[in-house]
Amino acid sequence: MRLQGKVAIITGAGNGMGEADALLFAKEGAKVVVNDINQDVIDAVVKKIKDAKGEAMGFKADVTNRTEVDAMVAETISRYGKVDILVSNAGWDQLKPFLHTDRAFWDKIFGLNLIAHLNVVQAVLPNMLKNKYGKIVTIGSDAGRTGNPMEAPYSAAKGGVISFTKTIAREFGRANITANCVCPGITEGTRLSKEMLEAVPDQALKMLETVRKVTPMGRLAQPEDVAKAVLFFASDDSSFVTGQVLSTSGGLATP
Repeated sequence: MRLQGKVAIITGAGNGMGEADALLFAKEGAKVVVNDINQDVIDAVVKKIKDAKGEAMGFKADVTNRTEVDAMVAETISRYGKVDILVSNAGWDQLKPFLHTDRAFWDKIFGLNLIAHLNVVQAVLPNMLKNKYGKIVTIGSDAGRTGNPMEAPYSAAKGGVISFTKTIAREFGRANITANCVCPGITEGTRLSKEMLEAVPDQALKMLETVRKVTPMGRLAQPEDVAKAVLFFASDDSSFVTGQVLSTSGGLATP
């Protein structure tokens, strides 16, 4: 098992890609801290892990709130003694034409899709520095690499995540801490995909079908596809890989 004995915090792990990460990491031997803002989904994921004979604890925290993030990291260290891996996955978006957005919307998008990453990374770094070991994986987006219509603030925030991750890789590499970014495209089974289908079902279905047709591999990503890429960066298979960006869009984005 590639993560045997490792301790991993995964934010936004109550559904979609974060849940897939949590289940795969536990299968690979990690002790998983399942973070979300909804206690019900936290409990459901922890139960799945324990039913499969894995080890996990849940922690409800808003990753835009630094006090709550610090409490989560402190509890993880208190229970497990360390933090080896951080998967900074939590995020949110809503499709809107740029001229229909306002400062309140920008603040919400940047708070969850950029500032939250800074919060959790800064919170885990002291323990990683102490142990001279750390694997940081941020979840960006191909929107941050290519820019997406209807996602101007989100694209800007995710571009920031990519640059931030590269900077952390350069700044902390000599401490044996790696930082890499996984950039999914449209992924089925995520909160964003579900909200799109609920809000504008006809438009969403048409867009998803268009993306499916133009994707070289002929389908949309599943959360498990993304989780496998995250596992690579979180494991020692990538021991000499840092500051890198990996797209999981089936060849749709190749910038």
